[in-house]
Formats: sequence, C-alpha cells, structure tokens
Amino acid sequence: MKALRQFDIAFVGLKPGEHTFEYQITDSFFENYGPQDFSDCNATVKLLLDKKSNFFLLKFEIGGKVTVNCDRCGQPFELQLWDDFDQVVKMVENPDEMKEDEDPDVAYISKTESHLNVAEWIYEFINLSIPMQRIHPDDSTGKSGCDPKVLDMLDQMNRQAGDKDNPIWKDLDQFRQN
Repeated sequence: MKALRQFDIAFVGLKPGEHTFEYQITDSFFENYGPQDFSDCNATVKLLLDKKSNFFLLKFEIGGKVTVNCDRCGQPFELQLWDDFDQVVKMVENPDEMKEDEDPDVAYISKTESHLNVAEWIYEFINLSIPMQRIHPDDSTGKSGCDPKVLDMLDQMNRQAGDKDNPIWKDLDQFRQN
C-alpha cells in the first residue's frame, strides 16, 4: 500500500493546536481495498486535526459524489456525499493492550510513533457516508427519478402478487381471530 503514504501525517513536528489537511479521493484510492459497489468517486475530505499533549481530536468532513446503482430500478445515478465523523487518537505506552472494541471512536497508537496514517478512516467514513438504501431522488416536481418502465413493471408485479391468495397467510389469519 505504498500509494497510501500521502495519507501519513507526521505529527511529531506539529505544534499543539489545530491543523487542517485536505485530500481529494478518486476511484484510484479504492484500488487498494478491492472492488466497491460504487464508481466515479470524486470526494473531498477535509481533516481538522487538533493536537493535544497525549491525544489528537480528528474531525473528518466528507463531501463530493459517487455513482451508485438504484436499488429500485437498477439504473446508475449520482449520489451526493456529505457527512462529518469524529475520531480520537490516544498515545499510550502499549497500544496492543488497549481495547478498541470498548469505544470505536477511540484509537490507540504508541508514544514512540511519529506518523499517523488516516487512509483507513477515510475509506471507512466514505463508505459510511453512502446510505444503505440507494434510490433515485425525486425531481423538482416530486416525480421519482427511477426508470418509468421499471416502475410500471414493478407496479404490475405487485398487483399480480396481491391477487394471488397465499396459503401461508390464510393459515396465519386463523390465529389472529383467536
């Protein structure tokens, strides 16, 4: 993962206080992590690092866009990204002994470290910025942005499924009446 060295922050030379970093994230960044369920990533990550004596407060601001496939109609569309994430990094003697499972927003590094690589957090936070349900947004008139042919087909399938009596539900209805 040599390509991720640009995400190393040499914090030893930084004075205590706030420092700002900005990263442009494209599809090439995600090549290090395998296939993704989105494409055409064009994101900006603004990182505010607040250095204290024994810990850092990191605030990631994610913005930009990715192309995803609609869960309803299957057609690709551009999804806007915007989100904020906070991360605390504590410097300790033995980071391996610390339990990061107790609080996922706290990471531990050794006091002997001189660099902090934020690539893994950027990867996680961009993925967390993408919603689980991806559906075309409505247009300005309130009409769905999905493919109308697919919506008509789905509507027709729902009507056909509603016309059929499902024997499982028929048997369960007798319990409701008792």
